[in-house]
Amino acid sequence: MKNEFSDSRKAALGLLEFISKSPSPFHAVHTIEEELKNEGFERLSETQSWSLKRGGKYYVVRNGSSLAAFTLPGDEKPLRFQMICSHTDSPSFKIKENFELQPDACYRRLNVEKYGGMILSSWLDRPLSVAGRILTEENGKLVSRLICVDRDLLMIPNLAIHMNREINDGFRYQVQQDLSPVFAEAGEKDFLDFLSQEAGVPKDSILGTDLFLYNRQKGVFLGEGEKFIAGPRLDDLMCVYGSLTGFLKAGTGKNVSVFCAFHNEETGSVSRQGAASTFLSDTLKRICLSLGQGEESYIRAVASSFMISADNAHAVHPNHPEKADPVNRPVMNGGIVIKYQAEQKYTTDARSGAILKRLCKEAGVPWQIYTNHSNQAGGSTLGNISNLQVSQCSADIGLAQLAMHSACEMAGAEDVSYLQRLAEVFYRTDLNPGEED
Repeated sequence: MKNEFSDSRKAALGLLEFISKSPSPFHAVHTIEEELKNEGFERLSETQSWSLKRGGKYYVVRNGSSLAAFTLPGDEKPLRFQMICSHTDSPSFKIKENFELQPDACYRRLNVEKYGGMILSSWLDRPLSVAGRILTEENGKLVSRLICVDRDLLMIPNLAIHMNREINDGFRYQVQQDLSPVFAEAGEKDFLDFLSQEAGVPKDSILGTDLFLYNRQKGVFLGEGEKFIAGPRLDDLMCVYGSLTGFLKAGTGKNVSVFCAFHNEETGSVSRQGAASTFLSDTLKRICLSLGQGEESYIRAVASSFMISADNAHAVHPNHPEKADPVNRPVMNGGIVIKYQAEQKYTTDARSGAILKRLCKEAGVPWQIYTNHSNQAGGSTLGNISNLQVSQCSADIGLAQLAMHSACEMAGAEDVSYLQRLAEVFYRTDLNPGEED
């Protein structure tokens, strides 16, 4: 038990460090890329031809915010893909073009809009800052630069209770009016001047931005025995980190092992770098073509492949247990959550669920089941959306958490190590789920 606890502690510490380095989807991909480079992976370009070799390790990036990495088996057996997909984005505020509202006599405020399904109140009255990317013109070329202001910069102040006596009886926040962050005093430099200084470039060279607010709070352990973790962006960087580290530990498998992290899941995945795009199918097709396989080989490879869609799941809420299904009630530190939904918004079915349970047994990790309360509609995630482009046997999993989509979320400190072990066993196992019933 001591070794198991130390392994889970190490995994949780690694997760919190990964999250700290990943205040935006662009930083998350950069952090993943650094890990892949350290393991000898070669970066490919979508605009150039690929010359892949059996036994090779490669990755490709789209838009700087989605990434697919893969290892190729060394033998000449027919291709199959085994993949785990998660997402790099979390709900936040995006800074609009024309960054600032008209300054009043006292303050400069940023002009922001919602990105994803946020718990708005959780963003108020806490130190915030800015991260993302800027596009600059340098020597006649467009250059993408990562920006992370690593200091307390902004705050969205609540209206005092003396001026809003009904705040604790329920309040409907208006984003444009109530949630504009204070940036500076009226007489200070404007936000474009600030960006220019932070990036070390002339302000007239800045031609585009994808900038988000991020919670400055570092992840922490909490609870008796420190069995829980709390921090920003656990959904879904927890699954990104767990599947990435398992992918790297597994090494080269018997099939094509694929790790994929998509952007824009929180807004429906309908972007050129989202799960509904051709990013995954383009990558898989080009693997087949580069290895001398034709269209028929690609279709056969997909038909015998398996995808795990990894996106965090809801734990039973201690203050609102009535919101959960009466029987299927995941808890933090309870292991891998296998998600089912009759309408297939979660893609797990009898076959793929059985495969997952066998893998959990082999990995020595516990599993639990999530279904929606039957009176309450649920959401969807990467699995069913990516199947529009790459139709294969697939299952949806997650790790149980509380306060999903809050600026600060809560999860089990032991669960990320369970995902690491499942991912490692998954990538090392020679699956063939495509046999006929």
